[in-house]
Amino acid sequence: MQTSQKHQRVSVIHGLYHKPVQEIDSYCMPHFQILDTNMFSEVGSQGKSVSFETCNEKFFTLDSSPATTEFLNCDSPSAVSVLSNRSPFSPQGSHTCSSDPHHSPDIHSGSSFSGCSGVDDSSDLKHRLREIEKMLGVESEIVDSHFCSFKAESRQAPSMATWKMMENNKMDLPRVLIECACAVSESETTRAMELMEVLGNMVSVSGEPIQRLGAYMLEGLRARLERSGSAIYKSLKCNEPTSSELLSYMSILYQIVPFWRFAYISANVVIREAIQYEPRIHIIDFQIAQGSQWMALFEDLARRPGGPPFVRITGVDDSQSAFARGGGLSLVEKRLLKQAQSLNVPFEFHGAAMCGSEVKLETLRIRPGEAIVVNCPYVLHHMADESVSTENHRDRLLRLIKSLSPKVMTLVEQESNTNTSPFLGRFRETLDYYTAMFESIDVARPRDDKQRISAEQHCVARDIVNMVACEGQQRVERHELFTKWWSRLTMAGLSPYPLSSSVTYAVKDLLREFNPNFRTEQRHGALYLGWKNRAMATCSAWR
Repeated sequence: MQTSQKHQRVSVIHGLYHKPVQEIDSYCMPHFQILDTNMFSEVGSQGKSVSFETCNEKFFTLDSSPATTEFLNCDSPSAVSVLSNRSPFSPQGSHTCSSDPHHSPDIHSGSSFSGCSGVDDSSDLKHRLREIEKMLGVESEIVDSHFCSFKAESRQAPSMATWKMMENNKMDLPRVLIECACAVSESETTRAMELMEVLGNMVSVSGEPIQRLGAYMLEGLRARLERSGSAIYKSLKCNEPTSSELLSYMSILYQIVPFWRFAYISANVVIREAIQYEPRIHIIDFQIAQGSQWMALFEDLARRPGGPPFVRITGVDDSQSAFARGGGLSLVEKRLLKQAQSLNVPFEFHGAAMCGSEVKLETLRIRPGEAIVVNCPYVLHHMADESVSTENHRDRLLRLIKSLSPKVMTLVEQESNTNTSPFLGRFRETLDYYTAMFESIDVARPRDDKQRISAEQHCVARDIVNMVACEGQQRVERHELFTKWWSRLTMAGLSPYPLSSSVTYAVKDLLREFNPNFRTEQRHGALYLGWKNRAMATCSAWR
């Protein structure tokens, strides 16, 4: 590793940024789902513009100002501790896009949050810039991953306009990321590469939250500039971790942030109440994963007065879940069967090894006399809608669910708006949402914790790169706000299923295990999970 006189070079391994003092394994990330959203600002007919302003090491999003609306139902001025364990968050940030015209009245989304910029403002900015300038002339240390490499000979000295922009913005990392995204969007290749050179020395996977996020967003910008995102998955297929490693990474995030458990616990309370008198239950789970969600439900059903009901589960699976699990759906079946037998719960399992968008009515093997429950945790945002395909699997699947006349359908999704937003608006939204997510992860583990770094790389970064680098069918991370989901579900003929206070109590009890900046609020028929003043995910129920 080469060093300059006063500054050690940043090493880029397969496009993931590391400070050289860190001895951290670098992999490319298999798919992992994540939450998102911006909460508690009005969503009007005109989309919200997003800008970043430096203010005593804080920056604010949405309308260039802090939100004045807080979570409303906290028990005290101190935030209720909140938990969850899977995903990221926010409304459209570009003035060129308008928000969904079909949103339900009186349902508001949006928010602002503050955070550290992660950049050490030096009193001698010109000296720092000179140091960076020296580095631009040396041989590239970027490892060629076939798609994400810039050769030293293609580099040019940054223009005076770029240096002036950098000096005016005092090396503010979010601002520079947005400037780079603008250059990429406008096909200003030379300017984009200049900014990427500077950004490469501002980001670090072991740094502050914004520095870690910046590393992955920069990788997305590189991929977009070189291949327009079409080859991103191929470029990230190098050195994949084994299934056992991936499981351990997921387990780390499951423990330190509440997104997944928020989904499991809230949905289970709704389901338990909806089927409390049903003798035969058919659960259709569109994201079965390890089947962990149903272990706790079996325990509840085993305690039912008069004995447990007969339970049949149809588990929908895809290749990424199978990879993470280390095997097919037979492993899930064995695990659930063992739990059911130990509790004397009559049980049957049916595996559907396919993506959710491939599910048809005949896949589900519906039987008369069974109360149908449909579970959709962080999965529908992967379905292509009318903006991607004429088949519109997102709405088709909702109509299929309605045709089943379910006792209840539970929906958990990231509260973010990245589906149809143009690139720049989506970039700002991703930056806003994932800053909150990385902050929430940061409070749970030390900065140099290798497990946390690996978990972020394998379970979060790939989603970020996909949203930044990819378009069309290659972009599978397409989150929508609850207002849009409300519109889609009601248009499909589904009606809101009221959430009882038990759901809120269960989630609040869960969040006591986590940092008090996690918050929850029930409003407009949904339960929101947030970090500080930023909504990250929603749980709602339908029938």
